[in-house]
Parts: sequence; C-alpha cells; structure tokens
Amino acid sequence: MGVMIDGCWHGDAGAWASQDGQFRREAAKFRSAINDSRHPATAGRYHLYVSHACPWAHRTLILRKLKGLEAIIPVTTVHPHMLRNGWEFRPAAEPLYGYRYVYELYARAQPDYSGRVTVPILWDKIEETIVCNESAEIMRMFNSAFDHLTGNKEDYYPLHLRADIDDINAFIYKYINNGVYRCGFANEQNAYERAFEALFSALARIEQRLATRRYLLTQGQTEADWRLFTTLLRFDAVYYSHFKCNRQRIADMPNLWAYLRDLYQQPGIAETVDLEQIKAHYYSSHPAINPTRIVPKGPLQDFSSPHGRESLAC
Repeated sequence: MGVMIDGCWHGDAGAWASQDGQFRREAAKFRSAINDSRHPATAGRYHLYVSHACPWAHRTLILRKLKGLEAIIPVTTVHPHMLRNGWEFRPAAEPLYGYRYVYELYARAQPDYSGRVTVPILWDKIEETIVCNESAEIMRMFNSAFDHLTGNKEDYYPLHLRADIDDINAFIYKYINNGVYRCGFANEQNAYERAFEALFSALARIEQRLATRRYLLTQGQTEADWRLFTTLLRFDAVYYSHFKCNRQRIADMPNLWAYLRDLYQQPGIAETVDLEQIKAHYYSSHPAINPTRIVPKGPLQDFSSPHGRESLAC
C-alpha cells in the first residue's frame, strides 16, 4: 500500500487496515482554496499534478477539461508505477523544480510535513506551496473560480441542487468510490465480506435509479456523475479482479453500463482516460495483493458504442 520516507506516507490508498481488518482512509491536509486572500484566480499561476491511474486525480482532470482550463492550469502526470519512493516523475523530471518524486513537492511546501503523499496536487507557483490536495475541493475550485477568465459558465454544482448533490456524493463515496478500496485492502474475511455486500447493494441502488433517468440528479451532468464515473470506468478492468469485487461487472448491469458509456462519450472525456496506465498502476503497485505484478491483457471494453440513453426520462 505504501512506505514511509522522511516521515511521509506514500500510497494511493492513503490509509491502512486497522485491527478489525477494515480499510481506513486518512483525510487530506492541504485545504486552502483559490480566491482566498493568499491564492487569487489568475492564469498561469497554478500547476496540477495528477496520476492518470488514480480515480481521485482523474476527476480533477475531468473538471479541468469540462471547464476549458487547459491553457490556464498546466498539468504534469506521474509515472503509473508507485514503488519504493512513492509517486515518481519519470522518464522526465517535473518541470518547475526538476524533482523526481512527489514527496519532494510536499517537503518544499512544508519542510516538516509528515503525512500522506498523494495526488492530485494543486500547486501555487508564486507562493511555492500546495493549495489543496483534496480532489473534491479542487473539483469545486475548477467549477467556478476561473469562470471570469474562461467565460465558461457551466455549473456542475448549482446552488439549487447542492443539498442533493452532497447527499448522493456522500452515499457514492462511502459505498462505491471508497467501497472498492474497502474490499481490496481489507485484510480480514469478515471485513472484506461486509464491504463487498455494501458495495454491491449500493451499485444495485444506482442501477435502479438509472432505470428512469439519464444522470443521477438532473437532465444534465453534475459533479456527482463525474465522481461516480471514475470508479465505474476502472471497475471491470481493475476492481473486479484485483480488488475482489467480482459479483458482477459494470458491463453486466445494463443501466450502469449505458450510463458509463454515455459519460465517456461526452466531448473531451475520452482524452482524460488512459486504461493502460490504470492497469499498470494497480497491478504493479500493490505487491501485497498481486505479488507477481503481472498485468492482465484484458478485458476488451468498448465505451464508444451507441448508448441509446437520449430517450430516458430525466
């Protein structure tokens, strides 16, 4: 799951299994925001560090794409293998300081830092510090903080839906986004089985919900859809086998499968997806789960075939 280097925890799980065998995720520690007194919303000031493999980082890439922020916030991607030194920049060093490891950015931001070393990272080049390393909060910043620069007024967290979005986000995070990790990193049979049952019960509820609507809450997408998307996208290729979430594939659930393909086909989204890096990361970076580090060749998946959801009631 990760190692300690210079007092810092390295691991995409960012957590551990406790004595009862359950997976625990530690909270992010850098929680500033764009447009506070220290971090004004200006072009070229910020840099985003991500992994194409990480579902939490992926959702920040999606909001960056949907909100047209590519020219305003450049991005650097880490290598998919997370080994002894945690996330690495290779074959090339990262562009701002020539660093080879993500933990060096954390040390620059806070020399006495002791905690998780994770992506995504939103970096302020003027203050030379991490603005935020919590993906949900970075999504919200990207949703609105730079609208005056881009002219893009699409709102994925509209005021009139915020309570509903927060409610469904909490459900999806607990039982699906984090639920797959609770299965994969459980180290006790009963803990695994509890997580497994909760995961598939939650997926069944969303499958039923999507029987009568195109998206989770409205006629258009909200951030809740994109938070769910990054887990669904990885499910059949990684979580089904690697994390032992093998009751059903997403492809076996017709409404979720159609929904996943619908979101994938939205303009620009396919450009944020790299399934080869996703598989390379998970199967190579968790030796406790996959000690051979063999990466499966399959599955064959076609996210671009017709989805046929336009006629569904919303």
